[in-house]
Amino acid sequence: MPVREIVVIDEEKCDGCGLCVPACHEGALQIINGKAKLISETYCDGLGDCLGECPLGAITIEEKEVAPYDEIAVEKHLKEIHHEKQSADEPRVHGGCPGSALRNIMPAESPSQKDSIPDMSSQLRHWPIQLMLVPPSAPFLKDSDILICADCVPFAVPDFHGKYLRGKSLLVGCPKLDDLQHYYEKLRAIFSQATPNSITILKMQVPCCSGIAQAAIQARNDFSSEIPVTVRTFGIEGEEIGCDKIEAGVAA
Repeated sequence: MPVREIVVIDEEKCDGCGLCVPACHEGALQIINGKAKLISETYCDGLGDCLGECPLGAITIEEKEVAPYDEIAVEKHLKEIHHEKQSADEPRVHGGCPGSALRNIMPAESPSQKDSIPDMSSQLRHWPIQLMLVPPSAPFLKDSDILICADCVPFAVPDFHGKYLRGKSLLVGCPKLDDLQHYYEKLRAIFSQATPNSITILKMQVPCCSGIAQAAIQARNDFSSEIPVTVRTFGIEGEEIGCDKIEAGVAA
């Protein structure tokens, strides 16, 4: 086998944030079991576009005796990825899991202000909520205030429904376990079709959670930097520890 330059990932340093994945134009990197992995040596051209995206310096370029870069295999691999993403984006109206069917939900009425019982009613207005399942054409997204939420947040934040979900269309995902490149492409399609009034992103303080905010902001910037974005960060005990507002007309 030839000696050539190739990406090497230090798993001790990698925290699985996934920021390197969309930077690899050959689709050679994936998050597997919470770590970035080079899925095939033949997919890596050794140019290292992913290096600058790693905040922990876990990726390096080294000379090794490995299989040669295979452009034909990469082209086939990218077509397979594209096909899988298109299939995931298609609305599931007939057949498939009944739980994926689109539906609107009427939030329960809140108790009167004079009632001393805290408002514990659900503020969810639609189904499904998983980013991987919601089609860009979903009617509940059109001209809405979109809430993009890392899926750990509702478990940590006690007043999630009343304070953050009320009046918003929800999209939920896990930036550590899912494909961030797909998030970016899906959100770009959603923003272009839904033209939302605003975007709010809720994430946890753990490093891997920053990927969902980056994917959403990049998708928004590609479509229109006029849409205001708010990014809220929470500690694992549910306290809000940061709020960054990216106003209309300002790119992040």
